[in-house]
Amino acid sequence: HEELVETGGGSVHTGGSLRLTCAPAGRPFASYGMGWFRQAPGKEREFVATISWRNGNTDYSDSVKGRFTISRDSIKNMVSLQMNSLKPEDTAVYYCAADSRAGWGLSTDGYEYDYWGQGTQVTVSS
Repeated sequence: HEELVETGGGSVHTGGSLRLTCAPAGRPFASYGMGWFRQAPGKEREFVATISWRNGNTDYSDSVKGRFTISRDSIKNMVSLQMNSLKPEDTAVYYCAADSRAGWGLSTDGYEYDYWGQGTQVTVSS
């Protein structure tokens, strides 16, 4: 069982910034694909961003492109999501996820991810 530990959630006003981090409690991420997803109350879980641990390629949802940045730190074995210019519609529980079969690819489909964190709340008020 691969446990992922997320930190960095909180409450900000519109236009503010937050940085989320995700680290495994066990072995290093190695060749995993790493992703961030979010779920707002009463809504389906949605893809936010993903990064290939192998080559650093990234992909973002249209709703966060240009505002959010996903990155990896191979030394610290950590994945981060820098969120700038936050909007009230970004309010959600954010989940870190790992796709152990990703290889060189990227996936925006949550069903491709086999390990998930416990989630961290992000609240943006106007």
